[in-house]
Amino acid sequence: MIGAGRSSRPGGPAADEATLVAGLRAGDEAAFAALIDAHHSALVRMAMVYVPSRAVAEDVVQETWLAVLEGIDRFEGRSSLKTWIFRILMNRAMTRGKRERRSVPFSSLVDPAREPSEPAVDRARFQGPGEANPGHWSDPPRSLEGVPEERLLSGELLGEVSRAIEALPPAQREVITLRDVAGWGSAEVCNALGITETNQRVLLHRARSKVRRTLERYLDEPA
Repeated sequence: MIGAGRSSRPGGPAADEATLVAGLRAGDEAAFAALIDAHHSALVRMAMVYVPSRAVAEDVVQETWLAVLEGIDRFEGRSSLKTWIFRILMNRAMTRGKRERRSVPFSSLVDPAREPSEPAVDRARFQGPGEANPGHWSDPPRSLEGVPEERLLSGELLGEVSRAIEALPPAQREVITLRDVAGWGSAEVCNALGITETNQRVLLHRARSKVRRTLERYLDEPA
């Protein structure tokens, strides 16, 4: 498997991108290892947005790394190297997803208007007309204070969060994966997906609200 057993890296995680690209073009294995160390896990998570299993996602990522090596001479620097790599990944993952019968139309990934329009928070959780404080919380979000740390960090909770993300509509799932799982900034996400800042913000808010509801339900259950 590409990247197995690699450990050396040029310049650490803050290596200058131009130097890294030059190293890749020169066939520097250490430069390639640094790239894999930085992005492989996030690429797998992103591939799983489109394909039905981790095994298929790993295959797609391996194809992506090969495409990076074969295409690095054509990288023009119009976007960051990371964005360029993720675009390769998403194109390949969408193609593979269709072949694996988990098709995600690209149009559904860039238009929040195509997403379900349910409110981010159930209206029943707010006080209504005639109550003491209309529009204020009647059932506020669950506080994490007092929840044992071992429960917050448990594999079971992380599994619940992962399943909540998996159940999201495609556009929401993609944006929250890039923002909160891969750690991208909003500008990077907009650039990679070709969406506006407003669209990105709406999709992320809806996705986070749904995942938060799952987290609240889990924490309300007896430990």
